[in-house]
Amino acid sequence: MKRTPYLSLAFLLLCALLALGAPWLARHGVNEIVGGNWDGPSALAWFGTDNIGRDAWSRLVYGARNTIGLGLLSTLLAFASGGLLGMLAGVAGGWLDTGLSCSNDVLMSIPSLIFALVVLAVTPPGALTVCLVVAALEGIRIFRVTRALAADVAVLDYIEVARLRGEGIAVLIFREVLPNIARPLVAEFGLRLVFAILLISTLSFLGLGLQPPATDWGSLAKENKDGVLFGVWAAMIPGASIGLLSLSINAVLDWLAHRGKAA
Repeated sequence: MKRTPYLSLAFLLLCALLALGAPWLARHGVNEIVGGNWDGPSALAWFGTDNIGRDAWSRLVYGARNTIGLGLLSTLLAFASGGLLGMLAGVAGGWLDTGLSCSNDVLMSIPSLIFALVVLAVTPPGALTVCLVVAALEGIRIFRVTRALAADVAVLDYIEVARLRGEGIAVLIFREVLPNIARPLVAEFGLRLVFAILLISTLSFLGLGLQPPATDWGSLAKENKDGVLFGVWAAMIPGASIGLLSLSINAVLDWLAHRGKAA
């Protein structure tokens, strides 16, 4: 159990290496056919081949770049929008807080997957569309967290002193509030990153995420889902990768949280 965080951290570093070094680590082109359908592991294809004979290892490596890259970008956009609006509502209060909070509650009442399916069904498919939809959905959740944290800090004495000094709302947010809520926001960032990766993978599995020839781990699972019944490597690896990535992020976050409390 004591080694779990280190193993999780090692796996995250491996995923980052795969994402950054995909063109050099992949042994074949992402859509290059190197064998028969669902061949087993070999010297030519380490993880076997997929449903039309492409190298499963190479497609896994290129898929890591899109899965992690889109998940990270979506989460950053979600924090930039939902986080900023949440802090603004928590610090400003009054009618602005009421209006933003009520609007956010209305959006939160719509199930995330249904919202994503409806939007993606009427918009041009592609990486940018998926990224913006996931960022919007995660930003709604981030708004509530940041608004609650900022509202708790906004009533403290040092904030009132800053107000009396005549500090503007931007100075209050970035100089006084944000540094004091950074730790829980870091934990929330990791949690939202996991949900973003899972949602992107789900949309790709349903055929509304990345469109061919682009690929990610969700689309790999979709393409090879029929091979699960036959124990095909190419069918099981994408799902296992998504699960291990999510568990690793959570394990590292828990480890960091415990280290922070101990310090």
